[in-house]
Amino acid sequence: MPFKFLTLEVADRVAILWINRPDKLNALNDAMIAELGQAIDAIRVDNSIAGVLVTGKGRAFVAGADIAELAGQTPVVAKGRARAGQDVFRRIETCPKPVIAVINGFALGGGCELAMACHVRIASDAAKFGQPESKLGLLPGFGGSQRLSRLVGKGRAMQLLMTGEMIDAAEAYRIGLVNKVVPAGELMGAAHEMMKAILANGPLAVALCIEAVDRGLEMSLDEGLILEANHFGLLAATDDMREGTKAFLEKRAPAFKGK
Repeated sequence: MPFKFLTLEVADRVAILWINRPDKLNALNDAMIAELGQAIDAIRVDNSIAGVLVTGKGRAFVAGADIAELAGQTPVVAKGRARAGQDVFRRIETCPKPVIAVINGFALGGGCELAMACHVRIASDAAKFGQPESKLGLLPGFGGSQRLSRLVGKGRAMQLLMTGEMIDAAEAYRIGLVNKVVPAGELMGAAHEMMKAILANGPLAVALCIEAVDRGLEMSLDEGLILEANHFGLLAATDDMREGTKAFLEKRAPAFKGK
């Protein structure tokens, strides 16, 4: 599928989705958001793809939204733009295949929101993070006010949202915004290594882990425990569960088939 602002590469069952607008520091515009939606929808149904790495070309992961598009927006247009972006990021978040954000540089505004919509975040030690929308008289529109507090807690999220401050990768790791920080030259290698570890496991189990955590966050503990038990029971009916337990007992690597 041809894209104007994205590049999609697939090798060894792993897709690399490059945000490819380096002259604008990969700033998100409406067309790019639409392309991200098309890409994730295609990835979800492509059986040759088991996992996704999302990263940026050049010096930035995504340095924010395209301010030129925002400057003249009306309230109706602004709400529609926010809902369109939220819908695409939600489709990334609920993808049953693991999605890792590989944060090579600036992840500001919509870029930080995109990273938070991915399941795991690995950052270069040179990466920078922030939600600076309040400096523009705005607040995040693609889910930042909701996901940030879920990841780092209410108080820290409030501080980052209200001050619009930018933090480095070490601080992002300290507060739980990213899962891992590595030297810039090791970034893609570390991302591939983590994806390889994930893809060695049962794909149905990984998909239901994603769903259990995502849905469980919105439930009471008792409801979440029922959801977990139901998924545990579903997996017990799969060939993968039988293969995984048999391989463990036989002290060999499992050969999962996703069924």
